[in-house]
Amino acid sequence: MHRIEIEIAEQPDVIARLLKDQRSNAEKIATAIRAFAPTFVCIAARGTSDNAARYAQYAFGAQLGLPVMLATPSLHTLYHAPPNLSRALVIGISQSGQSDDVRQVLADAQAQGALTLAITNAPDSPLAQNAEYHLDIGAGEERSVAATKTYTAQLGALALLTSALAGDAEHFAALDQMPGHLAATLATSAEIGSWAQRYRYMNFCVALGRGYNFCTAFEINLKLQELCYIPGHGYSEADFRHGPIAMIQPGFPVVVIAPNDRTLPLMRDLLVKLRERDAESIVISDDDEALALATRSVRLPTGIPEWLTPLTAVIPGQVLAMHVALAKGYPVDAPRGLNKVTVTR
Repeated sequence: MHRIEIEIAEQPDVIARLLKDQRSNAEKIATAIRAFAPTFVCIAARGTSDNAARYAQYAFGAQLGLPVMLATPSLHTLYHAPPNLSRALVIGISQSGQSDDVRQVLADAQAQGALTLAITNAPDSPLAQNAEYHLDIGAGEERSVAATKTYTAQLGALALLTSALAGDAEHFAALDQMPGHLAATLATSAEIGSWAQRYRYMNFCVALGRGYNFCTAFEINLKLQELCYIPGHGYSEADFRHGPIAMIQPGFPVVVIAPNDRTLPLMRDLLVKLRERDAESIVISDDDEALALATRSVRLPTGIPEWLTPLTAVIPGQVLAMHVALAKGYPVDAPRGLNKVTVTR
């Protein structure tokens, strides 16, 4: 069995462990955040971690009323012109905690008087050691180069912090159900292996989401790029209508993330338009109508609150990327040109 397959399968246990081990720490961090009373949140991240930051834009914005900006690390390292972050909660998200540019954003912010938090899988890393607070995702060693369990653990950590800041028992109760929902999604995703061969010769694609699953579109696209070497792009459903939809032609592969939430009517409408253009729609959803519009589909569990759906919706995309890469004969655990730890400055 490939390492990535093992690590994808570990995700329910990783989330269960995170919720058990880090709840009290998340509540302590939430207390400090309330005392600091930030006017906004700034998140520094790269790659997969940047997609987790996109999730925080919706979780913190919709659930807590906190505006979230994504940092521009080059302002800190190349231009030496850090913006004023003195009244911000500044979060660095990094699997390894090794990237100098992410660390520099937090260092500059801390010097200005900001509150800093690191979310990593490496408590001894420079990022974790230099932030005022650290939330350990505790995913265990991830040996496959493409991040899977560390990504969902980052989402879980942000959801846990959201719950602690909301101070709402219903948030925690919903979060406690997620390991079971992840396990159910893994079960339905198992069928992907029987039809992924269809996409062996796929050489381009797009992934579409909206709202909370804007991040999921970006992360699934990234997994297809990393593992399958496929040029593609993640789009918001809204942005996709503003021009990129023009490239759709018969057989064009489109991954559509469409859980049963407030974005669903828009996603259904887009799926109809994709069908009219004879696109090859791979739909990830728990909605019968959306699934009926698919060329291929994966059913999500029902009853998951909208703000938590990204934890499950990304799993079929991870599995799809793995199986397409295997069908193409590519090394899924060590894609060419990539390293497990990427240090940027």
